[in-house]
Amino acid sequence: MTRYRAAAAATLRIVPLDALTVIYHRASGITHIVDSPVPELLEALEETALTLDETLAALATAHDLVDPDRAALEARLDELVVAGLVERV
Repeated sequence: MTRYRAAAAATLRIVPLDALTVIYHRASGITHIVDSPVPELLEALEETALTLDETLAALATAHDLVDPDRAALEARLDELVVAGLVERV
């Protein structure tokens, strides 16, 4: 079963800027400018690796999501894996 976790905190510099968030990924040297739900995803995955369904449940609970979209979350996590901000474990 695939689990996801945020990249190690030591490799990320996260700075909120109004509605956007800037994330500098030290390992790649790339700066990402992101919007919600990326900061929320990284926060949910920073403590422990979660499955897709566990991540969806954590976000739904923390942010009062009425109709969470599993396919959209999976697509976003896949994008973050490619960017190096999230790891599959």
